[in-house]
Amino acid sequence: MRVLVVDDDAQIVRAMRINLRARGYEVDTAFDGAAALRAAAANMPDIVLLDLGLPDMAGGAVIEGLRGWTSVPIIVLSAHHSSTEKVRSLDAGADDYVTKPFGMDELLARLRAAQRRSVRAEEAPVVTTRAFTVDLEAKRVTRHGHEVRLTPTEWHILELLARNAGRLVSQRQLLHDVWGPVYQSETNYLRVYMAQLRRKLEPDPAHPAYLITEAGMGYRFEKGG
Repeated sequence: MRVLVVDDDAQIVRAMRINLRARGYEVDTAFDGAAALRAAAANMPDIVLLDLGLPDMAGGAVIEGLRGWTSVPIIVLSAHHSSTEKVRSLDAGADDYVTKPFGMDELLARLRAAQRRSVRAEEAPVVTTRAFTVDLEAKRVTRHGHEVRLTPTEWHILELLARNAGRLVSQRQLLHDVWGPVYQSETNYLRVYMAQLRRKLEPDPAHPAYLITEAGMGYRFEKGG
């Protein structure tokens, strides 16, 4: 497992490099956004750990640069605690968000989770309904032969539901997996994004046949519709 660590704080980079190498990871490092994009293209990391406060460009620009050609998991590291910053990073294409200061045990757990999701994606099936098709490997949704444009957050929610087709996915699980553990009570986030997904995918958004709400519990993806 090759990890690219991107941070302009030399002490943090050194500490992460030592800890990750001690646990069997191969580690590349970069101290600014341009170097990060070059390193990713040259060495093809399995996971990117990305600090948002880089000297030459915004972290969001680095995410967008990576997402232009790779689906490598990106875990954002940032001292910003605001929900706006976290949502912006996730919508740009990040997979997870860790707030500084963080413990190495937490970071390693996030790395393992990102690795598991990445492995599952490589073996992902195509989920087909009468109204639309979800290609989990290509991260692509089509409806009536045309691609449906989803934001990264919309895709993350749909992917979690489609991978668990026919089973209830709790609000708590969705919030934890998409936004992180501190958002497990922010059910209004889910209502907003589910409404957006239904407008894009459901034949009759007011009476959904595929993205089903289980009142007070969570959501369920039904393929039969």
